[in-house]
Amino acid sequence: MKSWQMRRNCALTPKQLLKFYIALVCLSIAVASGFLLAGIWVIPVFTALELTAVTLGFLIYSRHALDYEAIEIIDRRLIVRKFIGYKESVYEFNTQWAQIEAPVAGQKVFFISQSNQRVELGQFLRLEQQLPLISSVRTYLG
Repeated sequence: MKSWQMRRNCALTPKQLLKFYIALVCLSIAVASGFLLAGIWVIPVFTALELTAVTLGFLIYSRHALDYEAIEIIDRRLIVRKFIGYKESVYEFNTQWAQIEAPVAGQKVFFISQSNQRVELGQFLRLEQQLPLISSVRTYLG
């Protein structure tokens, strides 16, 4: 069995992001509470707006932080897994008939195809990483 995995380059894991978010919320609420006790009611309103916007941004970030694409070759089967936004798609090809289409100039992705099935890959790779990956996968194709 041979496998390649392509992951999104994220600075924080969802667990680290949650810890940071909890610290941010606690600090913001503490500051807003201080202003509210001093009689300034506008600051807590803007704090609520700020925390709403930050929450939405963090939810969007967390939804895609674990995205990946994987290629596995087991015997004569080429299996492609794509996990994008908590949705996993699995595609299976025969290594004897599958073909890899290199990226066309200006495109960031490449394709694996067989008859009427075609899968787009490489969105998490830099262009200089794609060609070595394509050539190493091609050695296992038929």
